[in-house]
Amino acid sequence: MTTTRQIPNRRNPIQPISNMIRFFVYAMNGRWHKLGMQIFMIVTIAHISEHIIQAYQLWGLGWPRPECLGLLGLWKPWLMRSEWLHYGHALFMLLGLAIFRPSFHGKARFWWDLALGLQFYHHFEHALLLGQAIIGQNLWDSPVRTSIGQIWFPRLELHLFYNLMVLIPMMIAMYYHRFPPMNEGRLV
Repeated sequence: MTTTRQIPNRRNPIQPISNMIRFFVYAMNGRWHKLGMQIFMIVTIAHISEHIIQAYQLWGLGWPRPECLGLLGLWKPWLMRSEWLHYGHALFMLLGLAIFRPSFHGKARFWWDLALGLQFYHHFEHALLLGQAIIGQNLWDSPVRTSIGQIWFPRLELHLFYNLMVLIPMMIAMYYHRFPPMNEGRLV
């Protein structure tokens, strides 16, 4: 007579986290889609507004570059000099673009994916800056933390450009998401 040994039922410790993420992504692309997109866009527009205000402070008002910190920087200057804030926003944008991706189809998906790819690179640049802040060593022995794009362009202008290059395809994607071409139909 052979006996079979019961293997204890061991749950995967990652499973509850995986289920929560799956629920969140489904909800953000289902019942919470409109509210989630509204919050995502409010944060995105507020962020790009800060960059536009910084550019106005520099070019319109003629302020010295280190003082061009936007509205948030006028209130809390230390916060605008924090790489954690900038990296956090870059990560928020990257995750938001990834989470909402399943809702976009056809032409909207093309433009959303373009924004996601551009944001991935923008996130990489902020990861480089955050890494320099954490280890206390700047790239190329620069006196300031430097991203790859900053080799050729000043930081203020570069990040305004990066954010616009993500925002423009995002807005085109949202247009096609809201008003899909006749041959694509409306899926959401």
